[in-house]
Amino acid sequence: KAVVSTQSTGVIIKLNIHVGNTSLVDQFEWDLSCPDNDPEEFSRILCQELGLGGEFLSAISYSIRGQLGWHSKTMTFTEAPLKKIESPLRSENLDKWSPTIENLTDQEMEKKIRDQDRNARRMRRIANMN
Repeated sequence: KAVVSTQSTGVIIKLNIHVGNTSLVDQFEWDLSCPDNDPEEFSRILCQELGLGGEFLSAISYSIRGQLGWHSKTMTFTEAPLKKIESPLRSENLDKWSPTIENLTDQEMEKKIRDQDRNARRMRRIANMN
């Protein structure tokens, strides 16, 4: 459930989703304080705009909901305020804030997934050291 407040509070949602040999990478800000934001509706529109199939729709919704849950839990344990969203549009680093779709070969997809798994293990090791 979204946190309702009078100030807009943005969190960064990152997508890195693979369906078959198609890979979607994107990031965007999500306003936790807006009760009208709906991950399923966002996913439907994103898939429609990017021409992605239905399997992406559920994967995107699931990823957004998981990250929103994590951010909501994190917010309850921290006293640091979230960044206020000033503008929904970006004028700098547009490539960082634009979706990327890649159609990869089986070997490229295996390598990408293997590299991501390796990076996730490395990040867990770093987190456990602290």
